[in-house]
Amino acid sequence: MELELEKLNLPSDNVRPFVIAGPCSAETEEQVMTTAKQLASLGCHNFRAGIWKPRTKPGGFEGNGEKALPWMQQVKQETGMLVATEVATPEHVELALKYGIDILWIGARTTANPFAMQALADALRGVDVPVFVKNPVNPDLELWIGALQRLNGAGVKKLGAIHRGFSSYDKTIYRNVPMWQIPIELRRRIPELPLICDPSHIGGRRDLIAPLCQQAMDLGTDGLIIESHCDPDSAWSDSKQQVTPDVLDYILSLLVIRNEKVTTEGISQLRKQIDEIDNNIMDILAKRMRVCREIGQYKKEHNMTVLQTHRYNEILNKRGAQGVLCGMDADFVKTIYEAIHQESVRQQIEIINK
Repeated sequence: MELELEKLNLPSDNVRPFVIAGPCSAETEEQVMTTAKQLASLGCHNFRAGIWKPRTKPGGFEGNGEKALPWMQQVKQETGMLVATEVATPEHVELALKYGIDILWIGARTTANPFAMQALADALRGVDVPVFVKNPVNPDLELWIGALQRLNGAGVKKLGAIHRGFSSYDKTIYRNVPMWQIPIELRRRIPELPLICDPSHIGGRRDLIAPLCQQAMDLGTDGLIIESHCDPDSAWSDSKQQVTPDVLDYILSLLVIRNEKVTTEGISQLRKQIDEIDNNIMDILAKRMRVCREIGQYKKEHNMTVLQTHRYNEILNKRGAQGVLCGMDADFVKTIYEAIHQESVRQQIEIINK
């Protein structure tokens, strides 16, 4: 996957990762300036605040709109920080650029809509500002890449991606499930694309921000975008996932930044072992599928349905419990066996329909 990209060159320091921080919403001039000055005093270089905040359901605070943009100008003038906000329509783009917003990002709901993305791409044609694209609400890597391609096709070369997790119908500890394998695959396919993490929206709770920040660093992301408010409990939106500037400073001070450039010679023998084990896994899977095809032939000869629900449930429960005893997560084992079962069913259906 090739995009024509330019280096972002956004301010950071050599000790901490690149960070964009600030409140979920620009509520009042006093709240914006107080938070910004506190963050600037702690070494933050990039300030964020939501100007337009459409909520899942109408009736809540949906942002101050253009009224709040002069506050962002004031932040730049008084602190020297770059300022960033989300845009979702061509009108947002026009106003943000008019008031000198330095960094734009596109939200998850907008990324999921190719029509909206094309409208934004057209509005940004010829504009030389960094644009970050959040992952779509649902785990769809192609949709995420497609959004980036639309912007790049309009000449936007200062691009980055934001991993903010994915919506799930099931209740989990997270507001949005990380599904780290998706941003990892994005990085594999477009290695030159800057990728930052949004632990505020993944966690949805301030106590999860620190471990999510460290996990993002461990996986080699290029930075963080974190919601920070001078008085989080009184925030007009997403109060539970915001932290004070002091708490944010403490979280960042504890981060361990891994060195990606260290030679891998020391683990080469271990990687050879992994390769050998993977070869064995493929051999075992091939043997399992051969048995599954024999079962498919038996089902065909005895006019049986392919799907045997009780047997499938037995496999998931038994192997999940076995995985836990072996030090693995039960959901991880379940995911593996769901994929194996899906391929087994596919092969048996082929046999039955021959």
